[in-house]
Amino acid sequence: MKTGGQLIVDALEVNGTDRIYCVPGESYLAVLDALHDSKIRTIVCRQEGGAAMMADCHGRLTGKPGICFVTRGPGATNASAGIHIAMQDSIPLILFIGQVASHAKEREAFQEVDYKRFFGDIAKWVVEIDDASRIPEFVTRAFAVATSGRPGPVVISLPEDMLTSVVEAPIALPHTPVETRPGEVELGALETLLGKAKRPFVILGGTRWDAEAVARIRAIAEAWSLPVGCSFRRQMLFDHLHPNYAGDVGIGINPKLATAIKQADLVLLIGGRMGEMPSSDYTLLKSPYPDQTLVHVHADAGELGRVYRPTLAINASPSAFVEAFAKRKPAAAPSWADETAKLHAAYLDWSTPPESGPGPVQMGPIMNYLEKMLPDDAILTNGAGNYATWVHRFHRFRRFATQGAPTSGSMGYGTPAAVAAKDLFPDRTVVAFAGDGCFLMNGQEFATAVQYDLPIVVVVVNNGIYGTIRMHQEREYPGRVVATDLKNPDFAALARAYGGHGETVERTADFAAAFERARASGKPAIVEIRLDPEAITPTRTMTQIRDKG
Repeated sequence: MKTGGQLIVDALEVNGTDRIYCVPGESYLAVLDALHDSKIRTIVCRQEGGAAMMADCHGRLTGKPGICFVTRGPGATNASAGIHIAMQDSIPLILFIGQVASHAKEREAFQEVDYKRFFGDIAKWVVEIDDASRIPEFVTRAFAVATSGRPGPVVISLPEDMLTSVVEAPIALPHTPVETRPGEVELGALETLLGKAKRPFVILGGTRWDAEAVARIRAIAEAWSLPVGCSFRRQMLFDHLHPNYAGDVGIGINPKLATAIKQADLVLLIGGRMGEMPSSDYTLLKSPYPDQTLVHVHADAGELGRVYRPTLAINASPSAFVEAFAKRKPAAAPSWADETAKLHAAYLDWSTPPESGPGPVQMGPIMNYLEKMLPDDAILTNGAGNYATWVHRFHRFRRFATQGAPTSGSMGYGTPAAVAAKDLFPDRTVVAFAGDGCFLMNGQEFATAVQYDLPIVVVVVNNGIYGTIRMHQEREYPGRVVATDLKNPDFAALARAYGGHGETVERTADFAAAFERARASGKPAIVEIRLDPEAITPTRTMTQIRDKG
């Protein structure tokens, strides 16, 4: 006989949960009490959106569901930002929400929300557990749903009285992972298509990859001399200095890379959905009928033919697909090897940052310094904003599980993601990038880093504006600035107020020493870069955008 709260924790333990992210609430005190006697690490956060984003980053870097607990009403609605990220990014995550007691439902009780309706369009599955004896069933099913096919977030509502009820329930068993594998017919068809191709191109995306699968796709690329691009914010799937790497297929794509994809006669898309951002608004691959022969590999049959009609659809996870296809070798030396080399050279040129720019701080030399100094296994996180261009274009990712960034373009992600990453991998360098607007959306999670002694470094690129929106505003409505100016705190002083280390950089030459002091402090640190708002992109100033549109 156990309480519902104890059964929840038992089911989490059986399914391999080692840590949870939460903001406490009286609606699930029974679970918190059960966690007191558990080996599960409980990380208390400062806002539910940040907690959900930590759980998302956990799922992103490990492939195992990140677990988040929040209270009802405003706690759940705050967490919805992280659920939307996990849904669009195909990340396994389980959100548990304390709910009003059963007798009070449908009365608009204190903080009552119908979670099936609220999360119905932004979660993979939403369920409310009314009977505590069914907790093992529902929690184990949640792990299966979150990780199978196209991974995604599951939301479980927990009525308060259900959690305190004492019941007899079956012992929870772990979920059974579901793998989808390619058939020999499909593998043979792909081999035939590659044999006939003249200008093939590979795009890697999505989730359900691991380090072994990344190594296998590298071997496949080498054997077939294939040029490889990574989908938007999936850059950790291929070593950027490998001679077969052609660049990232995302926002602000290298024009030479875009041309190569449009002119390809065969595109092999592995794992990704090729949504609006990586497809350049569905122009690289036209929807629903691409100009190229499209081979789409995806773990979820529902994604095959959903946006694009593929010539060949292969229902398989990326890891299972590359394991199977790695056994096949070309019958003759591929004819496109020279083109692959040219695309890599074009990437190296594109990813070399400029040395100059407006104002006393230039981001180009700063990125050059970081490229030389950061180890290959450093984890970089970021949210959304023009500042992120410097990371995505100029940082050369080398290894798997080194990138935490939302493909959904959500602001406020970088700092909480860095907290989760550093807790997961304490021996690795973790650097979060944030704009001034982006940081202040979830910057309070810097306090979480301080509380758990997680020495992340947050680089805040402060230009005093919502930069991306100002850029679009100046292009579409030149000179009519409204609602995009920001008056910011002293971010370095804010870091010290939290108990961390703070640095302010107002000249390019000052960054290296400031960054080294931040790392050497052994504390969570903020390095604020005060950037001229004219430096809105690596290649264009705000004035140029305003004048030329």
